[in-house]
Amino acid sequence: MVLYGDVLALDVSGPLEVFSMANRFLPPECHYRLLTAAVDGGSVRASSGLNLLADLRLEELPASVDLLLVPGGPGAYNAPCAVLTAWLPDAARSARRYGGICTGTFLLGEAGLLDGHRCTTHWNYLARLAARFPDTRVEAEQIYVVDRNLITSGGVTAGIDMALAVVAEDHGKEVALEVAKVLLVVMKRQGGQNPYGPLLAAVVRDGSAIAQAQAYVVDHIDEPLSVNRLAELVAMSPRNFARAFQREVKLTPMQYVQNARIDHARKLLESSDLPLKVVAFRSGFGSARQMRTVFGERIGMTPSQYRQHFN
Repeated sequence: MVLYGDVLALDVSGPLEVFSMANRFLPPECHYRLLTAAVDGGSVRASSGLNLLADLRLEELPASVDLLLVPGGPGAYNAPCAVLTAWLPDAARSARRYGGICTGTFLLGEAGLLDGHRCTTHWNYLARLAARFPDTRVEAEQIYVVDRNLITSGGVTAGIDMALAVVAEDHGKEVALEVAKVLLVVMKRQGGQNPYGPLLAAVVRDGSAIAQAQAYVVDHIDEPLSVNRLAELVAMSPRNFARAFQREVKLTPMQYVQNARIDHARKLLESSDLPLKVVAFRSGFGSARQMRTVFGERIGMTPSQYRQHFN
């Protein structure tokens, strides 16, 4: 596990605890040997202020390791360490597997290790990752993504999910399940990362035609909304409006409407005990059944399950 200044301590400790716990269920000859390494060795201050003590300097790490992990944190995406990103390519190539936890994926990208791969990161940084490293395919919905010898995870506690998947691959699902039980986590979460972040960014109300249409959708989500209706509101032809909207927003108008309805329904489910049919009506879904279908397709769980998780 690589350490650096402003690392997120939970990205470090969560996965390491999974591997440490797995050792309780494995014969000695199969134990994981856990090592931490930093540029200069010694103490590294995490983003929380916690001081972490590295076992080794980077150059002291064994020439070939089974799994090299890079955790996330502000130090991964704000001002990545040039020494670390220069060291990573050779270290990753000599490792049997390598991976990024949460925003640690940014450091892998800076080192050129994401090109041509599928990967993921924390839901709040997905667009930023895709824009910064256009030669990689960013998966938005998965808790973790395995692509050949690269494994990356979503945000923070998703590193635990990723580590459990590694244990299952190395030693079987039964061992990984025992570890999950001890840690009081599930082996596989419902819905991936989709339930955790909004589907739409906040509307920028700058007065442009497309922004006006977006704002109208958000402010009148319970109304019937169609391409023709939105185009009429901003005095554009439906065809030109649909083209301009998709070009600017990267979604079709009706995809935007559906995402806005889902986000609105989620807020009501999180903050109220309204009956599902009322939530569906206020969010512009035709019925509770339609809302359930859309939630299953987009969020990976039913509205009732979402409420149980987040209310």
